[in-house]
Amino acid sequence: MGKEYTLQEALKLAIKAEKDSMDFYLKAASVSAVGRAKKVFRLLAGEEEDHLRSFFAHYKGKEFGDLASYILSPPDKTSPNYAALEKAIDRDTHEQKALEIALLEEQSLIDRYSQFAGDIVDPLVRGVFERVIRETQKHYDLIEAEYSYVMGMVHESDQDIYVRE
Repeated sequence: MGKEYTLQEALKLAIKAEKDSMDFYLKAASVSAVGRAKKVFRLLAGEEEDHLRSFFAHYKGKEFGDLASYILSPPDKTSPNYAALEKAIDRDTHEQKALEIALLEEQSLIDRYSQFAGDIVDPLVRGVFERVIRETQKHYDLIEAEYSYVMGMVHESDQDIYVRE
């Protein structure tokens, strides 16, 4: 059985996770050679910032400081996903490895936020988590499609052609 979180604990963890994800995607965009992957990573970074803002609006703690300063603060290089990306940069498969890490991270967030949403009584805040879960699932789907493209797999829009042939 998982740990039960208070609303403020869940928001604090979500804020940290969204900041880490935003920083990860910004870094991944900065090292991507493929223009399409770079655009996907930038899009995801912007959406993670939106999630961060949503959670921050309900958080009452002060350890992050103000929102603008927190968003601009340096990345947490001890974050497992950021560290994995830093390690992957030394290889030739930047986009591939970054997308693999991103898929794992997005699935982890879906699982964690689903647990939080189930434990939160406040309907407004539960709604924030539920909205972010839906958006995170869309992130996962987008990353999965980009991963297929980078790996040279059949794109979902081409599947009907290959099935008929």
